[in-house]
Amino acid sequence: MRVDHAVTHGTFSLDGETFDVDNNVWVVGDDEECVVIDAPHDVRTILDTTGGRRIVAIVLTHAHDDHVRVAPELARQTGAPLLLHPADEVLWKLVHPGEPMPAPLADGDEIAVAGEVLRVLHTPGHSPGAVCLYAPALDCVFTGDTLFQGGPGATGRSHSDRPTIERSIRERLLTLPPDTVVHTGHGGDTTVRAEEF
Repeated sequence: MRVDHAVTHGTFSLDGETFDVDNNVWVVGDDEECVVIDAPHDVRTILDTTGGRRIVAIVLTHAHDDHVRVAPELARQTGAPLLLHPADEVLWKLVHPGEPMPAPLADGDEIAVAGEVLRVLHTPGHSPGAVCLYAPALDCVFTGDTLFQGGPGATGRSHSDRPTIERSIRERLLTLPPDTVVHTGHGGDTTVRAEEF
């Protein structure tokens, strides 16, 4: 099992403001199948990163537009199921009002890929339904916008809360092995140990 990575370029819009952003796309699997984590701005870049492998699932770490903008189109082109925590329904409907909600993710779910699992950790705070995906076999965790190099994700927008994200990080992420690599939604990698607070 391995991790492939791409960066897409686009915008993030919420609460009447728009910002230019670069988003990480993570693809986890082997030579035959993979899971795509987030579907930001560009279907072609995501498909190129999968290299034609069968996509088992498209997992959305949360429903901000810069993480889900091309999710319905990617699902249509690949036939892969979309997965999102239902607590982010309000944000999903802001971005895709005409699309059905993705299939529900729940804390503790395990997504099987390449003979291993990605374990779902519900980590609310950046958004109500934010999740991280822990890959024990790879000693890494995919944190979306919950945890970055340098600390917690932003909580200055609607549907976010600073005490909640700090509790999520403390209870769900900082309890992982200290050398666990943190693959973030934006920017560079870090480790659990480096982000202790």
